[in-house]
Amino acid sequence: MRILLTGAAGFIGSHLTGKFLARGHSVIAADNLSTGREVNLAGFRGQPGFTFIQHDVVEPIDISGELDWVMHFASPASPPKYLSLSLQTLRVNSEGTYQLLELARRKRARFFMASTSEIYGNPLEHPQAESYWGNVNAVGPRSIYDEGKRYAETITMAYHCAYQLSVRIIRIFNTYGPRLDPKDGRVVTNLIMQALMGRELTIYGDGSQTRSFQYIDDLVVGIFKLMGVEYPGPVNLGNPEEFTMLELAGLVKELTGSDAPIVYRPLPQDDPKQRRPDISKAQSLLGWNPTVSVRDGLSRTIEHFRREL
Repeated sequence: MRILLTGAAGFIGSHLTGKFLARGHSVIAADNLSTGREVNLAGFRGQPGFTFIQHDVVEPIDISGELDWVMHFASPASPPKYLSLSLQTLRVNSEGTYQLLELARRKRARFFMASTSEIYGNPLEHPQAESYWGNVNAVGPRSIYDEGKRYAETITMAYHCAYQLSVRIIRIFNTYGPRLDPKDGRVVTNLIMQALMGRELTIYGDGSQTRSFQYIDDLVVGIFKLMGVEYPGPVNLGNPEEFTMLELAGLVKELTGSDAPIVYRPLPQDDPKQRRPDISKAQSLLGWNPTVSVRDGLSRTIEHFRREL
């Protein structure tokens, strides 16, 4: 296949790039490098089938030749990044999604939209199934990401209905693993880097809020499985194993051997109290289940960051 992958220099995009190339596919890797890192793609340069273009997808894009897939994974994803790039985040998920849908329509390619569990906001239902409409503060600080992704899902479905475009939508729950930016501000990277550097481990609020963490390899498998199924509706991809932030910090301390103390900071506005995916649809539709435990995944990620340091 010949695939245009946006956000290719990011954490998830770079792992997808590697898997596609390993299977003999051609990848046109597009990224404006606002949050993506060139080092994530360094190992692919010169490989057959790999092309990199530096491009901001809010601008019109044209690719010569045929395309089998347009896969949209471009967007800041961690709260510190999308809060500092607020307008860029809104634009890449609105104008950028439109430009890429237009490209897919012209090329008669299939379209793959990377959405997020953040569309559920601070959920009033637990766990969250795809049928849940969410609880999002449309004018709160996190809305630039939450509402941007909600719009991206909406316009994707509109193109499916108006043009019979073959589309896929995934709602990605917290994902971690090698190639995460050590400075991106996500809870897993924060805690690991603080532990490895002997600094205090930061917990926001009282640490009772929960998240579910999936290892990158499990997510990639789910993406590949969904590519092979003609299903336009959103599909949750996440690990339903749920941890409080205090439990996660304790596990990171254990695996790193850190004796650094935990410090508490005020909880950011609109921070979700709990988050856990209902993956029944992925199980029945794709035969997919996460296989990497949080303990094993964290151990691999910690070793990666040790090497980076």
